Amino acid sequence: MDSSIHEPVIYQKKKPGYIRNIFLILLAFASAFYPRIISEVGIPSIINFVHFLIVPVVLLIVINSTSTKNRVQIKFAREILVGLLIVLCVMLASALLNHAGFINVVLDFILLTEPFMLLLAISCLPLSIASLSNLRSFILGSATINIVLAVAQYFLLITGILKYTQYSLLDNVQGVFYLSGAGNYVSVSVSISVALYYFTSTKSAPLWWRVFCIFASFYHLIISDSKQILVVFFLAWILLVLTKFSDLRKLLLYFVAVVIVVGGFFWIIENLDIEALAAFKYWANRTSLYIPPNGEGYQAKIAGINMISGYFRSPFNWLLGLGPGHTVSRLGGWVFRDYAAMLAPLGVTTHPVTEEIWAYVNSNWLILESSLFMPLFSWAGIWGDLGLVGLMSYLYLGYIVWNRLCRDDLSKLLMLTLLIYGLIITQMEEPGQTMTVAILIGLQWHHRQMSRQMLNPQTQLEVQDSSS
Repeated sequence: MDSSIHEPVIYQKKKPGYIRNIFLILLAFASAFYPRIISEVGIPSIINFVHFLIVPVVLLIVINSTSTKNRVQIKFAREILVGLLIVLCVMLASALLNHAGFINVVLDFILLTEPFMLLLAISCLPLSIASLSNLRSFILGSATINIVLAVAQYFLLITGILKYTQYSLLDNVQGVFYLSGAGNYVSVSVSISVALYYFTSTKSAPLWWRVFCIFASFYHLIISDSKQILVVFFLAWILLVLTKFSDLRKLLLYFVAVVIVVGGFFWIIENLDIEALAAFKYWANRTSLYIPPNGEGYQAKIAGINMISGYFRSPFNWLLGLGPGHTVSRLGGWVFRDYAAMLAPLGVTTHPVTEEIWAYVNSNWLILESSLFMPLFSWAGIWGDLGLVGLMSYLYLGYIVWNRLCRDDLSKLLMLTLLIYGLIITQMEEPGQTMTVAILIGLQWHHRQMSRQMLNPQTQLEVQDSSS
């Protein structure tokens, strides 16, 4: 049981000239969520890098301007700060070993840890009911804008009004993440995550409206051809079931539910001619691709790992990798490639293994047909860049969040989806998505804290009058 149940959060009173931390957090989120769509209207692409500066600055301001006496908040803050320091030290050691540029360290550190920074900033806030509502409204509004844009893009594309030169027609349905390599997947992930949050947290809204929001996010999934996101949430749900192992009754109930859902889904795709599920049937009947060690899909998936390990020249490479941004992380595999002209003058360094893996990707029919077999994925990238020590230090950050803040099923489910995304492609490192998840987990945590305080009459007035 959370020890904070008997220890109310200490709220600050508004001070003259005080910069509202809630505004800074919204600014940090917006800087990662909206730059893609903004750059499409003519703003220079450097806007995609603004969040690298804003998020750390916001964290420093919030920590320095927020005082709390709540032991849960203090302990979480200390653990996350120690975890961030460990990751930074590992990156510096890896950079020194592999002669990586200092800018590699800066960009890789912020890209990997900014959702933890944002979550730390949110968890440190002594939010009032009003400020919590503002944060919640902004995330819901952003998700609404995302899905409305996606639907508009779909109809503009199928009518020929909106032209496209890359990806397939449906792959261009990307909402606010237009146009980016996996923008359709990121956009749908945000829609489903926020829809689930709204469905579970907004008990005052009519049930039909909450169900409609779930169906709207599913429609978004269909029109953007992002069916693998459904697989991700399903696998995350199964993993969530396994976390219930200590409660045998709950485990049995979840197990029965999983069997019914899985059995029903496979019966539907095999026996009903539903166009939207045709892709699932296509891949479900090709199981030989996935079976190790000789399955073509399996071999494609581990190709990057094999190529990276082929460049290890000493045991230190196994421990510290080939250097920040030097392999198949989002930074090395995508950012340095897409923004080479902009970043080269800053002294970024790259590694030949990245180009070798991309050459393999572009020559492999299976990978080109489905990103499920992509050898550039986050867990391989973190390991390739930072080695086993770096991978463990990153997992430690995730463990802190899971152990301290993820006390409800929705928060756990969202964390597990990120884990699975990291096995598919570099979506786990997409700032717009990870920071959405961070805000939702932070909101869930504050909802629990405020619900407990509402049960304590002595603190109710303080909660209502307080301000962040």
